[in-house]
Amino acid sequence: MGTLGSEVKTSSSSFMSDFLEKCGGCAVLDGGFATELERHGADLNDPLWSAKCLISSPHLVRRVHLDYLDAGANIIITASYQATIQGFEAKGFSREEAKALLRKSVEIAIEAREIYYDKCTKGSWDFADTGKSSRYPVLVAASVGSYGAYLADGSEYSGNYGDAVSLETLKDFHRERVQILANSGADLIAFETTPNKLEAKAYAELLEEEAIDIPAWFTFASKDGINVVSGDSIFECASIANACKQVVAVGINCTPPRFIQGLISSIRKITSKPIAIYPNSGETYDGQSKQWVPSSGRVDEEFADIVVEKWREAGASLFGGCCRTTPNTIRAISKALSNKPSSADA
Repeated sequence: MGTLGSEVKTSSSSFMSDFLEKCGGCAVLDGGFATELERHGADLNDPLWSAKCLISSPHLVRRVHLDYLDAGANIIITASYQATIQGFEAKGFSREEAKALLRKSVEIAIEAREIYYDKCTKGSWDFADTGKSSRYPVLVAASVGSYGAYLADGSEYSGNYGDAVSLETLKDFHRERVQILANSGADLIAFETTPNKLEAKAYAELLEEEAIDIPAWFTFASKDGINVVSGDSIFECASIANACKQVVAVGINCTPPRFIQGLISSIRKITSKPIAIYPNSGETYDGQSKQWVPSSGRVDEEFADIVVEKWREAGASLFGGCCRTTPNTIRAISKALSNKPSSADA
């Protein structure tokens, strides 16, 4: 358990509410990771995607974490979304080396947090534009991507794994990775871009069967604002997350911003747990061509205004960005939230 996590954790049921209280009612997540790595010069044309940098350029991973901390993020998410034992083995790494790379993803994030806090202590960081105090809580969330992310064939965006993939297939695929990440020093596990209810059920059963003792959140992806990408109902998916005692937040990521408000309302009907929202910038990813298709997405200050005016009012309390969002987006969200008190404070 990370240092800050130890400070805020009393039990899974109160973990996130205690953390949000320390953050002033709302927390800021980080933003897009792979596109930031590419901006810093990384070549991610690889089945491992951003996890490739755990091998080739860990210093860039640390740099992106620090960029988001500088922008005001309260939660940084590790570069393990596409990091799997099976994926590393396919690249020629031994099983032990693969496990070490998973742990490394968390170690880099924890190291970035320590560097950041050291800068805070020495007063060498400029906080003026975030409006936050020089020391605020930061959690490290260990990312777990879907089975489809490992396949790297676009199925994470459809949730269609075929009839041969069963609940037990998914549990067996994820089991060891979840165990390793849970014991790596992270404060929580982020099960991200979940594409169907079968995988959500696999996660929930794994957390119970393996007695995972750190909290988790489940976030789902949608392309119609009603269902997750597979066509499964968001109500059913959120219900699975709500029923899992280790899950401390439920939400949406990797989804066009225009669908977010309605999805928050749907999730709020199912659960009283905090809702985490980190959508894409508004562009759409074509899993076949592996290209981003521009749309009329709103970013940075306009994106941040929607967070405050629409999504927080709808009931969400954790806000960040996913694909194609940047530290500038997160800085704008942090500033917008700090400039407007929560309804509880009003």
